Amino acid sequence: MSLSQQVLAESNPARYGFLWHWFDEIYVLLDLLLQQHYLARCSASFSENFYSLKRIPMGDGRQQPLATAGLPKRQHWKSLLLLVLVPYLKGKLEKLVSSLREEDEYSIHPPSSSWKRFYRAFLAAYPYVNMTWEGWFLVQQLCYILGKAEHHSPMLKLAGVRLVRLTAEDIQALEKKWAETTSSPTHSFTSRVQSALRRALGGIAFSLSTGLSVSVFFLQFLDWWYSSENQETIKSLTALPTPPPPVHLEQELSSAVLPSLRTVCPLCRKVRVNATALATSGFVFCYRCAYSYVKAHQRCPVTGYATELQHLVKLYSPES
Repeated sequence: MSLSQQVLAESNPARYGFLWHWFDEIYVLLDLLLQQHYLARCSASFSENFYSLKRIPMGDGRQQPLATAGLPKRQHWKSLLLLVLVPYLKGKLEKLVSSLREEDEYSIHPPSSSWKRFYRAFLAAYPYVNMTWEGWFLVQQLCYILGKAEHHSPMLKLAGVRLVRLTAEDIQALEKKWAETTSSPTHSFTSRVQSALRRALGGIAFSLSTGLSVSVFFLQFLDWWYSSENQETIKSLTALPTPPPPVHLEQELSSAVLPSLRTVCPLCRKVRVNATALATSGFVFCYRCAYSYVKAHQRCPVTGYATELQHLVKLYSPES
């Protein structure tokens, strides 16, 4: 999905640039639908169901419930939040740390002393917090391997569930439930609406699961294609002429116009100082001009392509 969003955003930044800007939020929404569907239908996440596993309440000494019975509401919602929300927040935190490090290293206008002390203390403490988090998972996995714990992940313990293998009764119940949902007649308007919503959600989840499977195959193919054994073949196939400059978007009042002289910055209209190119478009500006503009607008001044601070590339002349 990230590949398709990137293609759309780069092909038409004015219309589809928001897909790249809101990628995390769109991804977590689709992941929420996918995990909700599998938890409600199979008592497992998408990956757990792929490996024929199901979740059951922890400490339940009675006979294991069927996968189609679903989890109790408490364990269901805790599982859903831990499956979707925790990875989303962790990814956002990592992006925040990366952004703060860039600000600390490349910022032209340093922040106030109190704020600077705060986020430098945060940057200094984050590696230890992250190490503690990863060490927690590692210790839990080692205890599970040695038979000292019944969970391989702390997230399962927090959700109050444990993983077990699907039985033959579970598989038969899942097949029966799927056959009933696809062939059962509906009578009332409410039941028809509910059935249509379930089918739509099931179709979305099935499309996502199929897309994930195809994506895994595609990524493995790319890994093989770009391996060292195929480098010579790739060079011969990719020996193409230099592509033309990026297509300009519709000129807006805030868009920069290219100067006639190549040594002039399109933003300040002066001879470039500390020439810096944008990796998204290839156009060259003064470092100060490019940094300030990209930080404020998150796009290329000339083309409008979605751009971030890490896309700034410093250029060095042979003299330097």
